[in-house]
Order: sequence, then C-alpha cells, then structure tokens
Amino acid sequence: MKKEGIIDLSEIKFDENGLIPVVVQSIETSDVLMLAYMNKEALDLTIKEGIATYYSRSRKSLWKKGETSGHYQYVKGMSYDCDGDSILLQVIQVGVACHTNKMSCFFNEVLQSDEVEKKSYLLEELYATIEERKKNPLEGSYTNYLFTKGIDKILKKVGEETAEVIIAAKNKSSSEMIYEISDLVYHTLVLMVNEGIELKSIEEELKGRQNKK
Repeated sequence: MKKEGIIDLSEIKFDENGLIPVVVQSIETSDVLMLAYMNKEALDLTIKEGIATYYSRSRKSLWKKGETSGHYQYVKGMSYDCDGDSILLQVIQVGVACHTNKMSCFFNEVLQSDEVEKKSYLLEELYATIEERKKNPLEGSYTNYLFTKGIDKILKKVGEETAEVIIAAKNKSSSEMIYEISDLVYHTLVLMVNEGIELKSIEEELKGRQNKK
C-alpha cells in the first residue's frame, strides 16, 4: 500500500466516540463487502501495514480483519468523502468478508431491479468453506476426509466424477448431468484448495483466453 500522500488525516472528522464509518469495497469486483468503524489508531495501523484494522464497538478494542479466520483485507486504495466523515477502503479480499461465510455482509436483499444482473458468489462461498475445513478440521466432515486421505484420493474422486459426467451426457439425462457436474465442481475445488490454487487464478486465465478469441 502506498503510504505517502494517500490521505490527509487532518481532514478526517471522527465522531463524538472517536470513530469514523468505513465502507469496504472489493477492488476486483467493485462490490461492497462490509461496513466497519475505525478510530485514529486503527486508521494509522491500516495505513502503516496495508492490512485493514478496525475498531470493534462491542468489544471496545482493535481487530485486524482476518487475524483469526485468515480472511485478510489487503488495502489497495483509501479515500474519504466530501465531508470527511466517512472512509472508502478498496481491498483485495482473501476468502470471504462476512462471518456468515458469505462473500459480502450485504446479502439480505430488500429490493432488486430486474434490470440489474445479480452476481452469484456461490463458488466463492463454497471455496471459502472448503478452505476453512482444511484450516480447521471438523469431525465427520467429508471434505476433511478427503484432505486426510491426500492428493491420490482427491485425484481419484475427480477422475471418477469426470467419468460420471461423461456417462450422464451419453445417457442424455439433464438432471443426471447437473448432479454429476456439481460433484465434479466440488471435488475440483477441493483439489484447488489442497494445491493452493485460488479461484481468481482460474478467472484470470479464462479472461486471458476470452481476450484472445
């Protein structure tokens, strides 16, 4: 993160509790991820380290986003509004932003225009769940069973599901194909997490191919 000239702290207007609201936006998708608060210390740490640090009003203490979950927010841009009483933070989000395992905290839809195409975060959420299982194993979890068995078992399952997709296609069964493709996607994501391959790497590869077509 660029540290000099990014923000003039003298223009920041903290409220009577010494806090300022912070809107957090993904620099990759432009989606709003969450709303949090900073005091001056949290703001100083965020600028210094380039990792989002906030102030918890309930715990009355600083908290670095991702410190326990690993879902850090790497700050790539910061600005304040015309009144100087709110901050916009543009970040690269590792994993998901919301503690409910959603990509964004703003998932409770009240109104949605038919003209607006709604992006699905299902793959990101599933990837994050699989990643969480790898970091914090859950007893009885099939995902953890695969990780415990290792790469050979994971590859065997990917191969089996690929064969099942082929069979379903040959049988001309749409419902069977949907089921088997879903299995294949899941096991492929397990493989990706196991090998440390992120979804954005696949997205970048596909975008590159699209540009060549």
